[in-house]
Amino acid sequence: MSAIYHATDMSLNADPSGDGGPAVLVIEDEPGIVDFLQRGLTAEGFAVQSATDGAEGERRALAENFDAIVLDLMLPGRSGMEILTSLHHAKPGVPVIVLTARGDVSDRVAGLEAGAVDYLVKPFSLAELIARVRAQLRVAAQTSSPTTLRCADIEVDLLSRRVRRDGATVLLSTTEFELLVYLIRHAGRVLSREQILSAVWGYQHDPTTNVVDVYIGYLRRKLRRPDAPAPIFTVRAVGYRLGYAAS
Repeated sequence: MSAIYHATDMSLNADPSGDGGPAVLVIEDEPGIVDFLQRGLTAEGFAVQSATDGAEGERRALAENFDAIVLDLMLPGRSGMEILTSLHHAKPGVPVIVLTARGDVSDRVAGLEAGAVDYLVKPFSLAELIARVRAQLRVAAQTSSPTTLRCADIEVDLLSRRVRRDGATVLLSTTEFELLVYLIRHAGRVLSREQILSAVWGYQHDPTTNVVDVYIGYLRRKLRRPDAPAPIFTVRAVGYRLGYAAS
């Protein structure tokens, strides 16, 4: 299959790290386009993750926190329209930009009515896609100020400071609550002990303290359910990650 995008739009002069930028999930099954989007968006300062089938894309979109999602409609495993419907009900505040070869007016209308905030047809301009993503991020920032955070089956109400897992209330100390909020705000990302220590406790790196590990242990015990351990995973020699799967 030939590439259906304009590679000449690519600019790799920017910092390619993308760390700390807006988190974007690309759900696309064409490897060439995935690579093109990852490199292009990363070069523009975005933190990019990808999924190459519909089922995995939907799972990650629902379980992890992303600032925007770029979604193909024709996917193996689960269609883009089905994913749009799920996201519209579960995460209506997350902007989804459809990127697809289906350019008929009826397809555009169906995608927008299903919950997409924008619709771009292949072949596409990378510069235009990036501009549209940024525009939707600005709109989302102006129109939403979420007071509830969710990851997997964990829900945190920032106003009441209540925590629930699968509907059951979880009682946390002030520090445990702040640690969980930090993990959820960075769900799906590997966080080093130094990052957690600085964000939650305000400490600089202290190789002698194990306070992060201790409080992660507290959280795991309190979030544990008889049939499900807490979805906090240890990444050996690095730190921790909150999400559904350890990979």
